[in-house]
Amino acid sequence: MTADTTSTGQATGASPQPSATASQPRPGVPAFILYLQGEEYGRALRSLTLWVHHVLLPVYGREVTSTAPWCSSWWEHPEAVAQMHGLWLAWTNLTDTSASSGVNGPATWHRDFLSPVMNTLRDQSGPFAGCKAGTHRPKEAPTVDLPDPFAPPPARRPARA
Repeated sequence: MTADTTSTGQATGASPQPSATASQPRPGVPAFILYLQGEEYGRALRSLTLWVHHVLLPVYGREVTSTAPWCSSWWEHPEAVAQMHGLWLAWTNLTDTSASSGVNGPATWHRDFLSPVMNTLRDQSGPFAGCKAGTHRPKEAPTVDLPDPFAPPPARRPARA
């Protein structure tokens, strides 16, 4: 899937359509970004971008190398958006030491969320593979033979006389 963007930088092809059975978020709990569309997606992406640019990268953004790539247009990579949105949701839950996460929340976030996500994003074969400093390279999703191979067969039309 290619993440086409509008003039606002909002990915138009990055978020799949939620299914009719997709769980609805609880009141006050943000929805996962891949279930959002349109303006909701744009607002969530802007909030995520502010956190990535003002917290994640200044504190945890290590030097870009050929073995640890990063894309300066990371929002053009749906996998990166999904991974970082999950990381941000965990951040909001675990870094409030007065909440249920307690004083161990930040350590848990670092151990269980930050390191695995950053290792995945910065992996040589991760979502930024092929991107160089200041240069974005779109990725092509793997192809499939049939989009819905187990769909019911199409209804047969009656034969004409």
